[in-house]
Amino acid sequence: MEYTQKLVYQSNYWYNDGLKKAKIRDMTGAVTSLKKSLQFNRENIAARNLLGLVYYGRGEVGEALVEWILSKNLKSHDNIAGYYIQKIQRSPADLDTINQAIRKYNQSLIYCEQGGEDLAIIQLKKVVAAFPNFLRAYQLLALLYLHTEQYSKARQALKEANKLDTTNEITLRYMHELTQNRRIRRESARKEEKPQTVTYTIGNETIIQPASAVMKDNTSRMTIINILIGLAVGIAFMWFLVMPAVNKSTAAKTNKQVVEFSDKIAEEEAQISALKTELESYRAASEETENAQQTAAATKDSYEIVIEMYSHFLNDDMSDGAMVEQLLNVNPDALGTLGRERYEEMKDTLFSRYGETLYYTAVENFDVANYTDAIANLTTLMQFNEGYNDGEAMYLLSRAYEANGDADNAKQWKDKVEKNYPNVDTSQKNTDDDGYDDEEDY
Repeated sequence: MEYTQKLVYQSNYWYNDGLKKAKIRDMTGAVTSLKKSLQFNRENIAARNLLGLVYYGRGEVGEALVEWILSKNLKSHDNIAGYYIQKIQRSPADLDTINQAIRKYNQSLIYCEQGGEDLAIIQLKKVVAAFPNFLRAYQLLALLYLHTEQYSKARQALKEANKLDTTNEITLRYMHELTQNRRIRRESARKEEKPQTVTYTIGNETIIQPASAVMKDNTSRMTIINILIGLAVGIAFMWFLVMPAVNKSTAAKTNKQVVEFSDKIAEEEAQISALKTELESYRAASEETENAQQTAAATKDSYEIVIEMYSHFLNDDMSDGAMVEQLLNVNPDALGTLGRERYEEMKDTLFSRYGETLYYTAVENFDVANYTDAIANLTTLMQFNEGYNDGEAMYLLSRAYEANGDADNAKQWKDKVEKNYPNVDTSQKNTDDDGYDDEEDY
C-alpha cells in the first residue's frame, strides 16, 4: 500500500506541473508532464481530462476525444469528460467546421507532395480562418511561406502558432530559421551597397572623392543618359505590359475558374479520404481503448498479487504451492522497479524451493507406480521451470506418461528432452510397477 501511495503522489505531482504549464500556454511541456502523470497512475481522471483539453487547445481534436473516451470508460459517473464529449457532439456546425478544416489540411499536404504550394496556401488560409486553434495548420502555412520567400507572412503565421503553444519545438525551429534567413539577407544587401567614395588618379596624384561629388560633376551627362533610359523603359513598358494586358486578363479569368473547379474536386476527394480516415481512427480508438483497459487490469492484478504474496512471504503463513500458483499469474513486464524486485525475490526463493519439493515428490510417486500424481506434480513444475535438474524432470515426465499408457505425450516430452538437453540419458529401460529394471528383477 505504501508503494501504491507513492505512485499516486508522483502522478499528482506531474499533474500539477502539467496544470501550471497549461496555464501559461506551454502546451508541449504540459503534454509531457501529463503523460508522465498517467504513467504513474493510468486512472488519474483529472490528468487524463486535462490532457484532452491541452490537445483540444492546439487543434488536435481526435487525440482529445481519445483521452476523454478513455476517461469516461474508467469513470462513467461524475466525470467532466462526458460534458466535453457531449459539448462537441451537440454542436454539429462546430464539429462540421472542425472536420472540414482537417480535410482541407490533409488536402494541403497532398498539394505539397505534388508541388502545388499555391493551392496548399489557399486551403490553409481557409483552415486557420475557420479553425483558429489548429496549430499544425499554422506551422505548415508558415513553412510554405518560408519556401515561397514570403517572409513577412511567415513571421505572422509563426506568431499565431507561438500564441497557441509557446514551447513547441517545430514553431521555435521555424522562427530560428526565419531569423537566420533575415540575417543572411541583410548581410547580402550590405555587401551589394555601392561604395560611398570614388578613387581615381590624375598624374601622380590619387584623389579620393565622395560619390555624391562625382555625381555632381557628371550631372549633365547623367541627365542625358537618364532621359535615354527613361525612353527605353517606356518603350519596354508599352511592349511587355500594356500589350499583353487584355490577354492576361482573359487568362486570369480562365485560371480562376480552373482553380475553383480544382478546389471543388479536391474538396470532394478530401471529404472521401477524410471519411475513410475518420472511420479508421474510430476503429483504432476503439481497439486502443480495449487494449488499454486490458493492460490496466492486468497491471493492477499483477501489483495486487505481488503485494499480497509478499506479505505472506515475509510472514511465512502460506504454503509454497499456493504462493507459486498465484505468482504464475503475474506479468513481470507490467511491474515497476520496486514491484519487479519484490517479484524476483519471491521467485528466486519459492520457485527453487517448491520445484525441489515437486520433483522429489514426483520421484517417490513414480517409484510406487503412482503415475497420475507424478504427472500432476511434474506438469506443475514444467509451468515455471521446464529445465529443472538439467532436463531430468522433463525426462521423468515422459517416462511417467509412457508408464501410464499415454504414448503421444510421452513421445512429445521425450523429443523435447533430446532436442534441448542432449546430455540426458534417454536410453534407460522401462520399469515395472515395482520400480526395478526389467533385467534386474528378482
